[in-house]
Amino acid sequence: MSFETWAAFAAASAVLLVIPGPTILLVVSYALGQGWRTALPMAVGVALGDFTAMTLSMLGIGALLMTSATVFTVLKWIGAAYLVYLGVKLFRAGGAFDAKPRTDAASAAKMMGHAWLVTALNPKSITFFVAFLPQFLDHSADFLTQMLIFEATFLALAFANAFGYALAASRARNVVRNPRAIGIFNKTGGTLLVGAGIATAAMRSGN
Repeated sequence: MSFETWAAFAAASAVLLVIPGPTILLVVSYALGQGWRTALPMAVGVALGDFTAMTLSMLGIGALLMTSATVFTVLKWIGAAYLVYLGVKLFRAGGAFDAKPRTDAASAAKMMGHAWLVTALNPKSITFFVAFLPQFLDHSADFLTQMLIFEATFLALAFANAFGYALAASRARNVVRNPRAIGIFNKTGGTLLVGAGIATAAMRSGN
């Protein structure tokens, strides 16, 4: 794996993670209701959930990679189209981000488990990883090594992102509830996702 491929994966992952979704909504809801103490258990739960979904996805991708190079290439094209679809959908989402404070008393273990369940058991997570990860895999390189590098990178970013959102929500509640701020997040992220999908498709056609 080249450094450029890893850097592209890290950059794309960072963009995707910072965009508010169901997991971040849960993180912000706990932080709004119970403050900064929720940051660590929620971030750990999110990282574990992403690890579960990502590992399941990578195992499936690995099986495809070993079975048929043609099927794997088709999956990459589908993945590129999926990124464009997500980008357009996100761009049109506006500033909706209905995060209501969770005031129910919850232990760190309960918060962590809740974050893990929401992240790992969401079918969209596995679907997303199946579409997203193949864009950066090198068919000729060792799959296990790439899997470990990509997972470690994504999980570190996922943890930092969830932790940052929880701290921001506990300290600056008006920002995470501001439709204009969320709208800017969505439009910027949507544009970048569309660009990533188009760039990926162009790279495929050039190979």
